Amino acid sequence: MRTYVYVDGFNLYYGALKDTPYKWLNIHKLCNFLLPNHNLARIKYFTARISARPNDPGQPTRQQIYLRALRTLPDFEIIYGSFLTTERFMPLADQPFNKQKFVKVIRTEEKGSDVNIATHLLSDGFGKRYAAAVLVTNDSDLLEPIKVVRNEIGCDVGLVNPHKYPSKVLAPHMSFIKQIRKGALAASQFPDELKDRNGIFHKPTAW
Repeated sequence: MRTYVYVDGFNLYYGALKDTPYKWLNIHKLCNFLLPNHNLARIKYFTARISARPNDPGQPTRQQIYLRALRTLPDFEIIYGSFLTTERFMPLADQPFNKQKFVKVIRTEEKGSDVNIATHLLSDGFGKRYAAAVLVTNDSDLLEPIKVVRNEIGCDVGLVNPHKYPSKVLAPHMSFIKQIRKGALAASQFPDELKDRNGIFHKPTAW
């Protein structure tokens, strides 16, 4: 079955990779592992470029190295949204209403990936580019485009879930659900050393 895969990069990271030794993930290998009966025609990876933080100035460099690794994969495309960091005052929890205290916090938000995923999912579906679509996410905001693909376009839509449990909103509308487990992540790592047209590069030492 000709299949397109749509990966929500931040949902995957925070659901399955953060605080694990599996960040150097070969997504193509993971998809082949989880979807052995599918012909992976295209993988689209949706993310945003992050900014350095005072407590982790090397974060953008590690991301760029990882994106460089992903670009070595066949039939793989990276689509960018935006990543916003703002400072704002927020109320402390468990404070009396009339004595609320506020603290200044750094708030980071990833913008655009859910809209980008929905747009590509629908455009590719109406363009008859796939027979099945697979979403690597657990974002319930994608329910409506999923329903359109299944009910109007007539294609299967599968969910590869990076979180502990699949979304109760999405689950009833999926053709199938696959769970990302540690064994699949461990078996789907890039080699520590990779080569592209610009030369040799390595897995970030912090990973």
